[in-house]
Amino acid sequence: MKKQRCLVCGYEYDPEAGDPGNGVAPGTAWEDVPDDWCCPVCGAGKDEFEEV
Repeated sequence: MKKQRCLVCGYEYDPEAGDPGNGVAPGTAWEDVPDDWCCPVCGAGKDEFEEV
């Protein structure tokens, strides 16, 4: 599974780690992250991310 980088702040979503603090369990692939999930650092939407 590939990481995704926020174009606004540079945060990297790592599927292996997920984002448990925001309801995304470890092992969650990017395509399975809810569409309303936002970057935990700057609040950008999923559309502001690119594959690393």
